[in-house]
Amino acid sequence: MVALGLVALAGSFGSPTEGSIATRSASSASGIAKIKHVVVIMQENRSFDSYFGTFPGADGIPRGVCIPDPRGGCVRPFHDGSDRNFGGPHASINAVRDIDRGAMDGFVGSAVRGTLGCGSRNDPYCVRHGVGRDVMGYHDGRDIPNYWAYARNYVLQDHMFEPNASWSLPAHLFLVSDWSARCSVKDAPMSCVSAPNHPAEPPDFKGNHKHTTPSYAWTDLTYLLHQQHVSWRYYVMKGGQPDCADDSATSCKPRAQSAKTPGIWNLRPYFTTVRQDGQLGNVTSLRNFFGAARNGTLPAVSWVVPNDRVSEHPPSRVSLGQAYVTRLVNAVMRSPDWSSTAIFLAWDDWGGFYDHVDPPKVDGAGTAFAFPGSSSARMRGAGTWITRR
Repeated sequence: MVALGLVALAGSFGSPTEGSIATRSASSASGIAKIKHVVVIMQENRSFDSYFGTFPGADGIPRGVCIPDPRGGCVRPFHDGSDRNFGGPHASINAVRDIDRGAMDGFVGSAVRGTLGCGSRNDPYCVRHGVGRDVMGYHDGRDIPNYWAYARNYVLQDHMFEPNASWSLPAHLFLVSDWSARCSVKDAPMSCVSAPNHPAEPPDFKGNHKHTTPSYAWTDLTYLLHQQHVSWRYYVMKGGQPDCADDSATSCKPRAQSAKTPGIWNLRPYFTTVRQDGQLGNVTSLRNFFGAARNGTLPAVSWVVPNDRVSEHPPSRVSLGQAYVTRLVNAVMRSPDWSSTAIFLAWDDWGGFYDHVDPPKVDGAGTAFAFPGSSSARMRGAGTWITRR
């Protein structure tokens, strides 16, 4: 982890504006004792090297890299200023291929193979436009100036690893419960077994052929918060989600998403503990996040998930995602709660994009970073920690 100086950034998308330097808190608390509010912002499908591979001082792209192309030759990392990227397939089998026993040289091959018979960009096993070179492209401060500003002025985590090497649904399950599983009996936690790549899916997801409603019966983090009377909210942005209502479709328009529509990015309503504790009302609209920030009433723990348009999930525009995240961060920084808030910004999986670090190997009962182990490999992701000094 690379620790950097802390300066508050405000203003609109682009660069910090006037009034962006925060004043020192008058509170006598120091260190971790200052933190009363934690905000977790989860974006989609970017590796560390694809966003911060050339960031000064970070463990970035090494010199001389050239990843084999099954069509011949090899592809070197290159600056990609495109606002739309396509990435590569990113299910568990693709992680194994990309990592290639630590050689970290399978990314182009996975992307090339992923074009065969592929129709949906939301299918983690394939990517429609993944012609190979795209996964070796990286962005820098010219393309994502605010993200790089956060990295310069706060903390950039360059050894943070995805808890399981797979796609969005398992990653989001880990985000809220530290596990990805299948439960054979509804609301029966002892019937649940690890499923790092194929947890039970929402009824509208194309892999759920029987259109069954998943039962996530194990203990999630909000159960522990509820038991200790710690407030929380799960904020969902209205718009689209990467689900296909027709399970036989090879492509689809993003399905409607809101706080009232569970899906692969809105999993809380499927958790037994959330329903039984009467906490469904804590899954709420993103507009309530802005209201809470403005009024100084942020809960102790907030999770914020995007819609498809601003998620940075390829091929959604990078600029729209950065603008959305900047708006969230600015809302907190202008809040009465800012002096006691920490913001964690991360991307849920590597999205098939190149990264040079061989992930730590753990067994099913081990740990990597801060999560219980659930697979033999983990992919490195980008992440920043933003807090007021």
